[in-house]
Amino acid sequence: MYEFAVTPAVTQLRRAGVIITEVTPESLAEELGLETNDRIVKVNGRTVRDYLDFRFQTAGETELDFLVKKSNGETWEVELERDEGEDFGLMFEQIVPRQCANECLFCFCKGNPSDARPSLFVRDEDIRLSFLYGNYTTLSSITPDEMKRIVEQRLSPQYVSVHATDLKTRAYLLGVDEKRADIFDKLQTLLDNDIEIHAQIVLCPTINDGKQLEKTLRDLAGNYPKIVSAAIVPVALTRYNTDERLTRVTPEFCRRTILEVEKLQKEFRKNLGVTFAFLGDEIYLKAGSPIPSKKHYGNYPQIEDGVGMIRSFLNSFEKLLKKAEFSTQRRKSAKAQSFSSGSENVRTHELAIKPKENQKSKIKNQKSLNGTILTGEMFAPILREQIEKLNEILNSNLKVLAVKNTYFGGDVSVAGLLTGQDFLAVKDKIEGDFVTIPKSVIKSDEPILLDGMKFEDLKAQFPVPIYDCDILEFIENWSAGILPAAPSSETRNGAKSRT
Repeated sequence: MYEFAVTPAVTQLRRAGVIITEVTPESLAEELGLETNDRIVKVNGRTVRDYLDFRFQTAGETELDFLVKKSNGETWEVELERDEGEDFGLMFEQIVPRQCANECLFCFCKGNPSDARPSLFVRDEDIRLSFLYGNYTTLSSITPDEMKRIVEQRLSPQYVSVHATDLKTRAYLLGVDEKRADIFDKLQTLLDNDIEIHAQIVLCPTINDGKQLEKTLRDLAGNYPKIVSAAIVPVALTRYNTDERLTRVTPEFCRRTILEVEKLQKEFRKNLGVTFAFLGDEIYLKAGSPIPSKKHYGNYPQIEDGVGMIRSFLNSFEKLLKKAEFSTQRRKSAKAQSFSSGSENVRTHELAIKPKENQKSKIKNQKSLNGTILTGEMFAPILREQIEKLNEILNSNLKVLAVKNTYFGGDVSVAGLLTGQDFLAVKDKIEGDFVTIPKSVIKSDEPILLDGMKFEDLKAQFPVPIYDCDILEFIENWSAGILPAAPSSETRNGAKSRT
């Protein structure tokens, strides 16, 4: 679920139109007199529901008529001509998510602590967010108007939580009746209109595994290439999930699932030319099995669902290691040449080349990296192995520390769901000059963590600087002689996470 800074949509009254949140200076919009908090209600007589409507209705149009509700209550009709492709210079309000009405057995929102932030309980079921961010929908309550919109506005691809193609099983998993759970006519309509689909299966032991999983994958693969891929991810249960119908995922279950799915993957590669069905990284890690090759994942169609992230990371880190080793050898060679010549031309010597100026802070008298990298228990062994290789090349002293998730507990061991209190629990184990935490643990639009702790408060309780960053980016910046400035509320990056 993509986390938005909103309260549930059912508590909000929606007025017609889309609200302008920013107008670029000297833009076409400013010339027209449009201002922040104005609402564009119609474009060429057609109602605007959100910024997707605005984008669709203005695309390719050079002559336009806007109906605008000004923030002071006035109503304007704005006629304009623009050059082809000319930008309006407008930013709009975020989409308020349409709410899910299912009662899925495994819904992660049911595993939240009772005192979790309200936004963590927002369950979206929104085809717009599926198109924009890859959020999954079940299509169980999609309206004819929404179906029409997907086709008309080409909101493709769509990401659909199928879970099972056996209707009884699907209805059981979604907690709804079979009539509502039956989406296959809707799915076919989308496929007939060339809307690409990426399917998801949340694998629940004893419910939709084994023969049920095989049936589901074969049914979905029968619609390739319009159904582009299928992701199989294991159910994640926190310590608050007490539903007796759910069974925790074990290493033995993961190993058995890998063997079963590998047979189908081999068949799909032979018949379709692609792997098609992809297991989530967590299944391989829990099973203690090797991560498949880059070739296995193709173009990583479902990487944001935790499918192929580890392989992508390993490939990127391998390139980093080669680059670091090459740079180290060059520096040693250059140093030897400067000693042999007895002097050094600082105007032309390669070591005198400085990185371009930017908003990142310079490392003064750059010395060996000496710090602690905090990550989740599941990823820690993978990262530790790579960091040890880097330490040998750079003579650095980086330590990878696995952080236990005590906030959610249960099976939750991924890095992106760690909280402020989890990090504080390992504060006394920190070594070195700095700490890094995954950037995905910080909320997208303000610097707070999942448990509501402000990032500034977390930093204040650590004796060394804390950077929320991608570790590959961090090391490459260090190699270039720069480090990111410690984030503040004014400099926060956007971050996306899905569970």
